[in-house]
Amino acid sequence: MSDLPTKTQVVIVGGGVMGASTAYHLARRGCRDVLLLERAPFFGMGATGKCAGGIRYQFSTEINIRLSQLSLPMLDRFEEEIGQAIDLRYCGYLFLLTNEKDVETFRHNVALQHRLGVMTEWLSGDEVRQRVPLLQADDVLAGTFHARDGLADPNGVVNGYVQAARRLGVRALTEMPVTGIETSGGRITAVHTPKGRVSCKILVNAAGPWSAQVSEMAGIPLPVVPLRRQMLTTTPMPEIPADFPFVIDFAQSLYFHREGEGLLTGMSNPHEKPGFDESVDEEWEMVHLEAAIKRLPILERAGLLAHWAGLYEVTPDAHPIISAVPELEGYYVVTGFSGHGFMHGPAAGLLMSEIILDRAAHSLDISVLDYGRFAAGCLIQEYNVI
Repeated sequence: MSDLPTKTQVVIVGGGVMGASTAYHLARRGCRDVLLLERAPFFGMGATGKCAGGIRYQFSTEINIRLSQLSLPMLDRFEEEIGQAIDLRYCGYLFLLTNEKDVETFRHNVALQHRLGVMTEWLSGDEVRQRVPLLQADDVLAGTFHARDGLADPNGVVNGYVQAARRLGVRALTEMPVTGIETSGGRITAVHTPKGRVSCKILVNAAGPWSAQVSEMAGIPLPVVPLRRQMLTTTPMPEIPADFPFVIDFAQSLYFHREGEGLLTGMSNPHEKPGFDESVDEEWEMVHLEAAIKRLPILERAGLLAHWAGLYEVTPDAHPIISAVPELEGYYVVTGFSGHGFMHGPAAGLLMSEIILDRAAHSLDISVLDYGRFAAGCLIQEYNVI
C-alpha cells in the first residue's frame, strides 16, 4: 500500500543532498506538510552518492566561497544537530599548478580568498615537492593548500537529513518518480506519479542532472545538462601517509585522496559529451590511469578495488540556480551545482527554505544565483572546476 498522499503543501522532486536538505530545513522552520520524492530505491543514489565527497573553501568567485563559508560549518555541526556521523576528515586540498596562466589566476583567487577570510597557503614548487614527496612533481610551478578543506560522507549527510526530516513530520518516499506536472493560471497545482496525483501549491525541483527534464514537464526551460564523470578506488596502499592531502593536478583535472586503506582517484574527460550514460568509459579510464601513475608512481603497484561513473549537473557558468521561477508561481529550483553540490547542499537547503518561507534568502545574499541571470546575460564564471 502506498503512503502517497493526495494533497500536500510542498513537493520536493529529488532525494539527493539538495532535496533532503531542503525538506529538513523547511520542517525545522515549521513547514512540515512536505513530500520528498525520490525515483531510485534509496535516497542519495544519484549524483550525490556517486561524488568524491570533497568539501572546500578554495573557489574563484565570491559567491562560491561564501556558500562554503555558510555550508561547511553546517557539516561541522552535523552530527551534533542531526545525530548522524558523516566521517568528516580535514586532510586539506592541495592544488598543483603546472602552467603560468593557472599560476597567475590562482594568485588572484588566493587574494580573493584571503580578503574573504579564507587563509589559503601559497606554496612554491619546491614546497609542494617537500610536502608530498610521493608525487612526481618536477613540473609543478606552485601550489595552494587550505587545511580546512577535506572530505565527508555523502550518504551519511543525505540519510541524516532524511531521517531528521521524517522525525519532524516530512513524508519521504523512494521509488516514486514524478511523471507529470500540472499547472493552471500560471501556477503549480499538482504532480503525477505512477501511484497517483498529488495536489500541491509549491514544487521544488532538486533533481540534479535530471532537473531540466523535470522542468520541461512544467513548461520551464532550465539550462542544466548532465555530464559524466568517473572515478575509481584502489586496493590498500600502506605507503600513503595518514596526512596525505586531497591532491588536485589542476591542468589535468586529475585528483587523488585517501579512501579507506587505499586511494580514490578521478580525472575529468574534457571531451565528454552531455548525456545520461553512467557506464564506465574504459578507454578513458586507461588515459586517466596513465596520467595518475605518472603523477603518483606508486599507483602502479595498486590493484583496482571498484570503479563507477556519475553525473555532474552543469550550468553555462558552472554556478547553481537557487531561486524561485517568476514565470510559474510556486515553482522553485535548487540545482546546477556543476560538481560542487554535495559540499554546498546544507547551505542550499537552508537558503531554499528561506526563499520559500520568507520570499528571499537572508542567511546569504544569493541574488547572483537567480534563475533570471541566464536570460539577462549576467553569468559568473567559476574557474576552479574539477
